[in-house]
Amino acid sequence: MTAALSPSVDFVDSTPILDDPAALRARADELGYLFFRGLLPADEVLDLRRRMLQVLAERGWLADASAGTVDHAAFGAVPAAEREFCGVGIPAEAYRAIQRIEQFHQLAHHPRLLQVFGGLFGRPVLPHPRNIARIMIPATGSSPTPPHQDFIHIQGTKNVWTAWFPLGDCPVELGGLTALAGSQRDGVLSYKAADGAGGLEAYLCDLDYPWAMGPYSAGDVLTFSCQTVHRALPNQYPDQVRLSCDYRYQPADEDIHEGSVQVHCNVDSWDDIYAGWADRTLAYYWQDRELRFSEWDERVRWQKNKIC
Repeated sequence: MTAALSPSVDFVDSTPILDDPAALRARADELGYLFFRGLLPADEVLDLRRRMLQVLAERGWLADASAGTVDHAAFGAVPAAEREFCGVGIPAEAYRAIQRIEQFHQLAHHPRLLQVFGGLFGRPVLPHPRNIARIMIPATGSSPTPPHQDFIHIQGTKNVWTAWFPLGDCPVELGGLTALAGSQRDGVLSYKAADGAGGLEAYLCDLDYPWAMGPYSAGDVLTFSCQTVHRALPNQYPDQVRLSCDYRYQPADEDIHEGSVQVHCNVDSWDDIYAGWADRTLAYYWQDRELRFSEWDERVRWQKNKIC
């Protein structure tokens, strides 16, 4: 059986074992992901949603800002090359405005997220500064994120975990993220060029694992290992924007590549991002850590030892 044709299963909710680090580690080893219902306060998630939608509304791309529905004529007038900037779904200028939202970066340090990874790692946690937003506006020619592992995009330690969550309710039909449960056991896979965010798709050769998926409510969070294969489902709602966040975490004493402490896609400088913040407590927080930086190895993306 190939992973592309693998059956789907419902997410296993790990909320009941959130306060049991040993159980979290055992489930992480088994599934390669941990899913939590209501981990983040819904009001904080929805507030960030409102702020991001305001960025789109100011550029005239929304038919209804409160509902998050797209004005196809207005957004369609944006050149395709600009819409495809860095796989984030909007032009660089608009993404810069998203990156300057103070709450977007602060939410990555929410105590509930730090609790998850503190229990999982059993030692001090380093949140990566390079936070990622996806603003997926339905448009002709857009492709969902293909199956991949995060390690090929970040390197450093293989003990990095991603927290992914939509900004608002996200039924399966809106294109939420799914994880290939257990796929982390097969290590780093081989890749080919593909459409969609990241531009690379894993060769899934007879990986007999199920796709874990399900609807999300505002505040639900999916976390997964950087070696767990995951993908986005297609957005079947022709007018609905899907907003989401990717935050990454690792043990503070393990290797990290310098790219993970830069602004995502180098769309701005940290000085400019922090300039308008009301609370600068988290500004440059990683610079007080004794980080172990590792070299980038481009061969990781193009190894060919596991092609079908």
